[in-house]
Amino acid sequence: MWPILMRVASRYAPYVTLPFAGIIGFIGYNLESWLSDKYTPYNEAIKDSRGDRLLSDEALSNSTEVEKLKLSGNALNRNLSPSLQ
Repeated sequence: MWPILMRVASRYAPYVTLPFAGIIGFIGYNLESWLSDKYTPYNEAIKDSRGDRLLSDEALSNSTEVEKLKLSGNALNRNLSPSLQ
């Protein structure tokens, strides 16, 4: 008797659980919309803010005084952790 009952239950499980899952999902969706704050503040696009920041950089404003890039000291000693110093 149990094997037949389990076979029938496993065969019709989606038809039984789907309506319950739909009801629970519908209730949860509406609860979330009633309880949560839907206001999202406006933020400028990251690409635009980065472009403005790069344009306002002081190094770009005076292009005649460019500092030369040169290696000062050993490159491996730059970011040593305090335990290795």
